[in-house]
Amino acid sequence: MVKIEFIKVHGSQNDFFIIDERHNQLTAWRDEERRAFAEMITARDAELGGADGVLYVSAAESEQAIGKMRVFNADGTEASMCGNGLRTVARYLLEETGQNRAKVETMKATLEVAEGESLGYAIPTFEVEISPVLFAPEALPFHHQGQLFDELLPEIDPELHFSALAVPNPHLVSFVDQETLASGKQEKIARYLNGENPYFPDGVNVSFVSRLTDQAIFVRTYERGVGFTNACGTAMSASSLIKKLLDHDKLETLLDVYNDGGRVKVKASHDAQTDQYQITLIGNATFTATGTISYEPETGIEILQQEQTDEEERYQQMVEEVKQFLAENQA
Repeated sequence: MVKIEFIKVHGSQNDFFIIDERHNQLTAWRDEERRAFAEMITARDAELGGADGVLYVSAAESEQAIGKMRVFNADGTEASMCGNGLRTVARYLLEETGQNRAKVETMKATLEVAEGESLGYAIPTFEVEISPVLFAPEALPFHHQGQLFDELLPEIDPELHFSALAVPNPHLVSFVDQETLASGKQEKIARYLNGENPYFPDGVNVSFVSRLTDQAIFVRTYERGVGFTNACGTAMSASSLIKKLLDHDKLETLLDVYNDGGRVKVKASHDAQTDQYQITLIGNATFTATGTISYEPETGIEILQQEQTDEEERYQQMVEEVKQFLAENQA
């Protein structure tokens, strides 16, 4: 039996448990143990209410970074990146070290994170780098001849246009009308592409996006390993970049991105010398509860102590504002 301290967090109501391996003496855990624990603690019928995944924090391997984040989904699979989760880990590590800007290691990149300007209602807000941005099919991987940008894929759907990119986890993005967004088409496509299929051998996150105004979009994502979530940070980032490229927007202009869990802001940049894009995702990092559990693989999890914070009440004030905006702009 081991005692484990946790923080229940969310970014755009994409919820997680932060588990600090350093402070919980879990650095010797094998990945099999991380997977088993993630599957158990994230179960929605469990006493803690479950979550979309677990964010494991450990010491950084690079001297440039203040810590490392690994993401395990509710089904035990590991994600290469999670934008919503990174904001919450950024807050945790920046507050721990007393900094307002630093770098955090992820599976494929060491990324810059910083405290950001609040979204309102005194909501803790953080901005995180989303990179690398890769369009090559082999980066996803995607069995397709050449890059896919705003093209038909008749074998998947005869009417929708798709774009594919990795940031660095794989995304398939389609801009749709409200009728298509409200249909069952997205789930049908996503389930197919996240099962055995000839196109995406490792599965893919599938996002349907609708334009609300010139500077606002709505994104709904079916995440591989999770299913539909309130929001997916890398999907909102990928969708925002595609919108900017399709509409020839100024990359650096902030775009409001609405989702079922709230609202974030996204901007981007392009390095002409390297021909590389970088995305910045700005949104809440809400801590909803802290506590301690006892964990035994054979017998499960027992709550020893749990305390709720007052942050969710403030976040829900913004959610009400979002609902009003969507009611007025989703026709």
